Amino acid sequence: MLSGARILVTGPTGQVALPVTRALAADNEVFGIARFRDPAAREVLEKAGVTCIEANLAQGDFSAVPTDVDYVLNLAVVKSNRWDIDLAANAEATGLLMAHCRNAKAWLQCSSTGVYQPAGQHPLKETDALGDNHRVIMETYSIAKIAAETVARLGARQWELPVTIARLNVPYGDNGGWPAFHLAMIEAGQPVPLHPERPNTFNPIHEDDIIRMIPRLLEIATVPATTVNWGGSETASIEAWSALLGELVGREVSFVETEQTIGSVVIDPTRMHELVGPTEVDWRDGMRRMVEAQR
Repeated sequence: MLSGARILVTGPTGQVALPVTRALAADNEVFGIARFRDPAAREVLEKAGVTCIEANLAQGDFSAVPTDVDYVLNLAVVKSNRWDIDLAANAEATGLLMAHCRNAKAWLQCSSTGVYQPAGQHPLKETDALGDNHRVIMETYSIAKIAAETVARLGARQWELPVTIARLNVPYGDNGGWPAFHLAMIEAGQPVPLHPERPNTFNPIHEDDIIRMIPRLLEIATVPATTVNWGGSETASIEAWSALLGELVGREVSFVETEQTIGSVVIDPTRMHELVGPTEVDWRDGMRRMVEAQR
């Protein structure tokens, strides 16, 4: 892990960012920026040693944010489903904050494999076509993420700020995630939605692997930006992890096929393995731990 560094994290109360921020705060001076509408969420971070700074990404006012940080982890995501807000908070804010922290050693831009054109079971490489992958459930999400990537690429060149763009697949862990939503549905006796093109396959990545990979993702940052997939080294389907979750909580699992959900997004992890290394948490063990933490 990193130690003795000054690190800025955006969206530190989020599902992915919270465990990352708390882990980094153990050995670094960490600043977290968010709106902090929930005092309890802020208190959790402050108890971990994080300096919390109120900032609205959509407004782009970073006057209270220090400029002399070593690293920036842009982990925030705004999903209001309003184009003006989501483009401002995800894309424009990236550029404005990069300008503010232009002297940092490296910048990690957390993107999503939701930027890829849907391709079924085809393992997606970083060079594959981009598209409006998540429109069926979040109209603005994929386009806003693509826009944010573009701004980050520009920022790397404009300010010679080394950047890594990491396209995250299905993050999960003790702090929740998409499989945790499926867990709640199973416990409530509701059917888990599946895309008709089955199996519904992804590369879930546990928060422990996310935390462990952060230093290396910063280390490989370059000008122009480096883009890399970020997901589990092994694939798993919603069908398989739902069956395991049902077994763990002693509930029957049912499914419903619908076009109104995300289809498979499978990554090719070759470049990730070359640049960052493989993940270590087996998805079955990770899901068991998630159930224990969540319930």
